[in-house]
Amino acid sequence: MWLLMAVLSALFAGLTSVLAKCGIKQTDSDVATALRTIVVLVFSWLMVFVVGSYRTIDGIGARSLVFLVLSGIATGASWLCYFKALSVGDVNKVVPVDKSSTILTVLMAIVLFGETKNLALKLVCTAVLGAGILLMVEKKSGAAKESRKSWLPYAVGSAVFAALTSILAKIGIENVESNLGTAIRTGVVLVMAWIVVFAKGKQDRVLRTDRKELAFIGLSGIATGASWLCYYYAIGHGVVSVVVPIDKLSILVSVLFSGIVFKERLTKKAALGLGLMVAATVAMAIWT
Repeated sequence: MWLLMAVLSALFAGLTSVLAKCGIKQTDSDVATALRTIVVLVFSWLMVFVVGSYRTIDGIGARSLVFLVLSGIATGASWLCYFKALSVGDVNKVVPVDKSSTILTVLMAIVLFGETKNLALKLVCTAVLGAGILLMVEKKSGAAKESRKSWLPYAVGSAVFAALTSILAKIGIENVESNLGTAIRTGVVLVMAWIVVFAKGKQDRVLRTDRKELAFIGLSGIATGASWLCYYYAIGHGVVSVVVPIDKLSILVSVLFSGIVFKERLTKKAALGLGLMVAATVAMAIWT
């Protein structure tokens, strides 16, 4: 059962990107993020009550709470950048850049937390991962280069903030149950997302959201929540060193469905890049 849950976690995580892009063809990405986070928040608190971690909420210290809030802010910034990038870029280009957060997280963990076990292998894997990302985002035509300028900064921002999220969350959940920590962070993301909507004067667009796109936005939130539920079940009942690489392979699902739904085809170089990313991710997850 836990192996099935790990596979479903990757499946739902990969579907999230495709469903979200379907929901932001006309809908503003900031509005979509705010609406989607409502659904994710419901799922995150559902996990809290399922595992019973709500009973420990009184024991959260001030330091942990501060870092959980900071992690939530970083998550919100990452999501805002990510969905903005998806709204103007191809899924099979945006997702690999977003996954580069793994590189930043590993490097920061080495420097900040002294995680130097199998250091040489970690550095080799990060280099291979970086090479794979460069191969996947490479474009030749002038028009394509101009298009890349519009989505690439947001995708990079998404990766940077995602890496910060991991580091801040690691500190924030030292003495906090992981599901409860996730729920608190998601609450911060929700507040932040709606602050951005109102600060930019986009609140009037909420009611004008296309119903079809609203459905896809809701489905993307459900996919994220379902991925989290499956992931934490798999982690709790299975072998972590097997679950993590399976979950990370959600990029394969994203690329597959982007090809089916949006007809986004990989070049030979991009396919090679994807192969390098997958190999590096699996090696890092299993042997480091």
